[in-house]
Amino acid sequence: MSLFQWLINKHNRRGKQQQHKEVVPNNQGLTDSDVAIINAGQLEKRLDYIRQQLTNCSDVIYHTFIAGPAQKCALIYLRGMVDQKTIQEDVLSDILSLDSQDANQFRKQIFDLKQLSVSNLIEIITLKEGISAILKGQVLLLVEGELRMIGFPFTSYQMRSIEDAPNEAVLRGPRESFIESLEVNLTLIRRRLKTPDFKTESMLIGAKTQTEVVVAYIQGICKQELVNEVNKRLSQIEIDSVLGSSYLEDFIEDSPFSPFPQLQYTERPDTVTASLLEGRVAIMVDGTPIVLLAPTTMFMLMQSAEDYYQRYIAATWIRWLRYIFLIISLLLPSVYIAVTTFHPEMIPARLLITVTSSREVVPFPALIEAFMMEICFEALREAAVRIPKAIGQSISIIGALIIGTAAVQAGVVSAAMVIIVSLTGIASFIIPHFDLGLAFRLLRFPIMLLAGIFGLFGISCGMLIIYLHLVNLRSFGTPYLSPIVPLVISDLKDSLIRAPWWLMKKRPSLSGANRSRQRADSRKWAHEQEENGD
Repeated sequence: MSLFQWLINKHNRRGKQQQHKEVVPNNQGLTDSDVAIINAGQLEKRLDYIRQQLTNCSDVIYHTFIAGPAQKCALIYLRGMVDQKTIQEDVLSDILSLDSQDANQFRKQIFDLKQLSVSNLIEIITLKEGISAILKGQVLLLVEGELRMIGFPFTSYQMRSIEDAPNEAVLRGPRESFIESLEVNLTLIRRRLKTPDFKTESMLIGAKTQTEVVVAYIQGICKQELVNEVNKRLSQIEIDSVLGSSYLEDFIEDSPFSPFPQLQYTERPDTVTASLLEGRVAIMVDGTPIVLLAPTTMFMLMQSAEDYYQRYIAATWIRWLRYIFLIISLLLPSVYIAVTTFHPEMIPARLLITVTSSREVVPFPALIEAFMMEICFEALREAAVRIPKAIGQSISIIGALIIGTAAVQAGVVSAAMVIIVSLTGIASFIIPHFDLGLAFRLLRFPIMLLAGIFGLFGISCGMLIIYLHLVNLRSFGTPYLSPIVPLVISDLKDSLIRAPWWLMKKRPSLSGANRSRQRADSRKWAHEQEENGD
């Protein structure tokens, strides 16, 4: 035998072994006759197969009973995930009331679905689909001699009530927030969008969890290219489990190594509704109250739901405050380090004397001093999140006061540095989106390092690098700094400022063909009164 022929035979034997390894687990040791009996509709064999697949699952209930002309039936469901009272009233009572004396007629009455008082039934063919329906919380009905099965949507389990959004509180807006039920979350949006153009496309992601993911959008307002791109990225995800929307965020964002978030998340139905009306896409995941919105820009992340429930003058002023304190949270410690270390001539004489006298006993340079204080502040903030809420806030405040006072009295840090770090921490809390604030908190440290080495020149270089990164960053094809870079004049009415509603006649440029938001003469009555001199 030649070497070439030996290699071919070895490859064929390996292929047969792999094929055998794949076939046996799928059949779970069943012979061809057993498979034929199962496919023929013999109830006991089918129940044995389901028990074999769901072995060691103590919460699976198998309820067998006799109905009609001595016809054996079985109901299978998960204890704790279905409403047993509904099963008794809407399934068992209807089936037991069928008085047909012929087995074929009895099965026909059931599977024609005309004799059952339950709507939204699912007809199931294969046992694999039946097992999947059981694990989703449905009730599976099997009948002796019938290959088909019926899945009853009686899923019922404990869930928390709809409450205020804990992380996005408002003064004048709605008080509703999403919960962990996807059906309830879709209902909260349907209540606000009473239009057939609101579309929802569902898919299952996660080999083990089989998590339902819904892509929601408004047809005609959202670009179909955006919907296709979102569905494409989601369909390419192959993972064992999806326990939250953040699992998907890591897979579908454009630049995964960027510190800046490229998807917005929210737990408010009104925020999702407003985003859909602007031509964006919402990604909703079963089991989490957090909904992802795409595409996203930095200016969207600097907006709050409160902006649209206050008068536009106050909302604009608050937005300006956010941008001012955003710059402070990023640059204040670095500017202090650079000025005190390399450019003391920039400080007024009296202020310079005060700063110098406070730092006279400090043994560390300004860079080390700032790093120590910033790390301590971040540790206190993280500790306040992890400990119980009843004592978290008091411990963080008392801890900061005690540590700051003790550090100044011990001469480890200066009083000026304590003030700088405190202002920086307060400024970082003003950023509405947590992930965006976290990105600037992380970037604060390398800029501090550049300031300690190169002074103001290092700060300028760091800011230039951040700007170049933001200019090149995209979120599903949308520039991250839009509408400033590139400049879109029509979108400026809802970026740095919040124009009154009657001026925002057009939707943002990222929307589809239907960009008209309101009638052109929405304030025609006001102009008529001005012309009449009223």
